[in-house]
Amino acid sequence: MIRRLRSLLRNASGISAVEFALVAPVFLAMIIGISQVGILFQAQAGLRHAVQEGARYATLYVPNSSGRSQRPTDDQIIAKVTSSKYGLNSAYITGPTITTGTSGSTTYVDVTMSYAVPLDFIFYHPPAITLTETRRAYVQS
Repeated sequence: MIRRLRSLLRNASGISAVEFALVAPVFLAMIIGISQVGILFQAQAGLRHAVQEGARYATLYVPNSSGRSQRPTDDQIIAKVTSSKYGLNSAYITGPTITTGTSGSTTYVDVTMSYAVPLDFIFYHPPAITLTETRRAYVQS
């Protein structure tokens, strides 16, 4: 019986399958986690780009129906920010909000928008992470 036990302990067939079974879930979880972090970075970049474009657009003077140039309305700025070319899903966007104010003799426009990024770890669905971006643009009166 001792000889039989010794031969079983020396037998290494199947050890690679056991090692794979132990390492594969950890490796798969790391790959999925890295992809979710990539999705977060992509959403942050899209959000930042959308808010920057809205702030830049707020500083321009666009022609109105009478042919005169004027600063864009808040609705025009919101339409610019929420356009789909920034890679954001409109179902997860909160805002944007446009705030106009003055600092001394200078007028500014604050564009703020939030975006809820849903994460998906196959069997686990954590609450969405909310990203917020604000950009201030100074405009001429």
